[in-house]
Amino acid sequence: MTKYTNDNSNFGANGPFFHVIRRGLEGLVDGEDYFDLLAGNVVFEYIISVPGYPRRVEGRRSIIDLYDGYDDYMRVHNANNLHVYRDLEASVVILEYEVHGESVQTGRPYNNHFVSIITVKDHKVARWRDYLDPIAIFEATGWPDTST
Repeated sequence: MTKYTNDNSNFGANGPFFHVIRRGLEGLVDGEDYFDLLAGNVVFEYIISVPGYPRRVEGRRSIIDLYDGYDDYMRVHNANNLHVYRDLEASVVILEYEVHGESVQTGRPYNNHFVSIITVKDHKVARWRDYLDPIAIFEATGWPDTST
């Protein structure tokens, strides 16, 4: 196991996002931080997202690069309301959860709801399909800028 990020980052061992994901995948995956839960060749698909965000990302290193600087963008205070649905025969877990925090740039509250469909193989996340509320991101970041 390898730590890929600072323990206090959103994705680190002490981060609220990592805690809710680890709880949802308990007993199925191993890892020191969020990125360590991922297989080296993991595939992420962002089904419902925001404009300009990639729809598909392949590989742990690419995910780490994608989220690099996230702590400078969004501060997550807690993640909760976790609901877990498991199909152990198919090695699939569906997580419903909420993430709460604030935009670093605007200071506006950030409250988002997620559904993540996760496939596990050899105690690592092999595939992650993500659905989120893009309006929550727009409201937190002030996008689009309507002040002009």
